[in-house]
Amino acid sequence: MLKGKTIVIGVTGSIAAYKIANLCSMLKKLHADIHVIMTKNATNFINPITFETLTGNKCLVDTFDRNFEFNVEHVSLAKRADLFMVAPASANVIGKIRAGICDDMLTTTLFAFNRGAKIIAPAMNTNMYDNPILQDNLEALKKYGYEIVEPAIGYLACGDTGRGKLVSEEILLDKILFHLAYPKDLLGKNILITAGPTREAIDPVRYITNHSTGKMGYALANNAYLRGANVTLVSGPSIEKAYDGINKIDTISALDMFNAVKDNYKNNDYIIMCAAVADYTPKNVSENKIKKTDDDLKIELNRTNDILKFVGENKLDNQKLVGFSMETCDLIENSKKKLEKKNADMICANSISDNKTGFGVDTNKITLIKRNGINELPFGTKVELSNMILDEIKNL
Repeated sequence: MLKGKTIVIGVTGSIAAYKIANLCSMLKKLHADIHVIMTKNATNFINPITFETLTGNKCLVDTFDRNFEFNVEHVSLAKRADLFMVAPASANVIGKIRAGICDDMLTTTLFAFNRGAKIIAPAMNTNMYDNPILQDNLEALKKYGYEIVEPAIGYLACGDTGRGKLVSEEILLDKILFHLAYPKDLLGKNILITAGPTREAIDPVRYITNHSTGKMGYALANNAYLRGANVTLVSGPSIEKAYDGINKIDTISALDMFNAVKDNYKNNDYIIMCAAVADYTPKNVSENKIKKTDDDLKIELNRTNDILKFVGENKLDNQKLVGFSMETCDLIENSKKKLEKKNADMICANSISDNKTGFGVDTNKITLIKRNGINELPFGTKVELSNMILDEIKNL
């Protein structure tokens, strides 16, 4: 996702510097070209050799390092970089950036960088972070075009608990991917996506569900977000991760998901129904655990609300509706009928022909059913296929 992209990470004096080693490893796996610049204080917390080993590039500290081929490196690196992130960013360095003080390799290179996103991720004691001077500096940097990643609330190295903790490496990676992974061809579009299974309670212990994990729906939501869309993800129970910045609404039952979609669908340009919603729910839910007996147990079921049909009947003229179907036989014919019956604009017919497609795996086989024809997508990962589906949705 980051092949051909050059990323500069500035590391300042903070115990949170150790997190950046993992971030560099994550970026390397995505084929990014990573260059780390450290302040001298940062070297007291982590050795530059760590970053050199992880990135394959020399870690810069001294502006006038005579062991490095000197070619006005702060300017040449700034010209090559696609993104510059300072993480963790200390109060001292934030103040210097705001004031335009360039007295080390980090601040000098950042001051020369003007061709991409500039991201500041503060990390410090709670009282330092709440200091009005620091807050004023951050507000000024926002006006200058810097993106500020608000620190997390948690237990800090000093023993205090409060805001000031550097956010996780995953969130930092999300910020980088948002700026560099894909062109922003969905910028300004609002997209609602459902994902995952639903759970229909039988009693406080047991429920009816299916094998859906949410992988396909989350891939669609994450890639739509990376392509610039405003994404609302209505999710059933899932361990999949949505990018920071996605409006995620957690649901449990089919009724929960129906209500969430009903409350949110009108404000969207595209509505993608990828969730595996239960068709039936127990008519009566026991308040206590049903005890096992020697007799068979019969559970009477009621039909759940058909979410796809509801949106199809009530969608606005400017909205496009996409549904998913999964069949064990007659996949294409049944999907064609679903397209008409649900008043959808496209159905993604999801194959479960072998153990490499369908629920719980990272790959899939999908055929797109549209009113003007059928398009069979190549076998691929769900991430790859989600982008192909989004391409098709744009052209509906």
